[in-house]
Amino acid sequence: MSEAVLTLDGQEVEKGRSLWQDAWTRLSKNKAAMLGVFLLAAFVILAIIAPWIAPFSYDAQDLNIGPQAPSSAHWFGTDILGRDLYTRILYGGRISLMVGFLATFVSLVIGVLWGTIAGFVGGRTDSIMMRIVDIMYAIPFILLVILLMVFVNTRDNTNNLLLLFVAIGATEWLTMARIVRGQVMGIRKQEFIEACYSMGISNRQIIFKHLIPNVLGPIIVYATLTVPTVMLTEAFLSFLGLGVQPPMSSWGLLISSGVENMEEYPWLLIYPGLTFSITLFSLNFLGDGLRDALDPKASKD
Repeated sequence: MSEAVLTLDGQEVEKGRSLWQDAWTRLSKNKAAMLGVFLLAAFVILAIIAPWIAPFSYDAQDLNIGPQAPSSAHWFGTDILGRDLYTRILYGGRISLMVGFLATFVSLVIGVLWGTIAGFVGGRTDSIMMRIVDIMYAIPFILLVILLMVFVNTRDNTNNLLLLFVAIGATEWLTMARIVRGQVMGIRKQEFIEACYSMGISNRQIIFKHLIPNVLGPIIVYATLTVPTVMLTEAFLSFLGLGVQPPMSSWGLLISSGVENMEEYPWLLIYPGLTFSITLFSLNFLGDGLRDALDPKASKD
């Protein structure tokens, strides 16, 4: 509801609310979205404090006990090397969430700048830039990752993570560029942009102070929907052995190991798969909630 304020002449008028205030109000009323926020925040916090709350080291193993079912000593059981699964899920969350958020951030930076420039400049520049996007769409993603792994030829996990950022960031920004370009083309002819020209504001200021802030709604929504896509991609690559290498773990790597032993030791697949699924559902709930909250048409109802 709008707040009532008094003007100088003593009359009562309603105080206006910004789009972001209205969006937060609508989002806070969406129970599924708020549940997604809560669960996602919980997983992020657990991943950050993993070194302090994990009962074991992520690479600590005991071949004498081997795979054991969940117990009071090992809440989620142990894997075939006697490593605590709960600990490895906590540490795996750090890798999976880091890849998801950082790779999404990289793709957003590239995609937003590329799409904004293409949509704002238009003409031949727009045509050339979007043809480059079309060409990159045609490059097989998995082949690109395999080639990167072959050329670098390393088993170092730090380099593997950097390769994941490069490979995923090189493709995930393409859709964002198209979305932002379409949004920018729709608002670049509006009156406030024409007013910027008449006031002598530079193109750089128009792009960063007027165009990009006015397309933040679709950007935020797409970002929340890109993170689970990136995490699924990392899981798929780790499942193929192209992602994070042991002894480090990610949720994708743990799921891959669980699939190999699911008949004999089902807990090795159930717990990592359940954790990964809850995270993806949380991100999708949040994305759907943000889409509804930031929808200008819905906000007028």
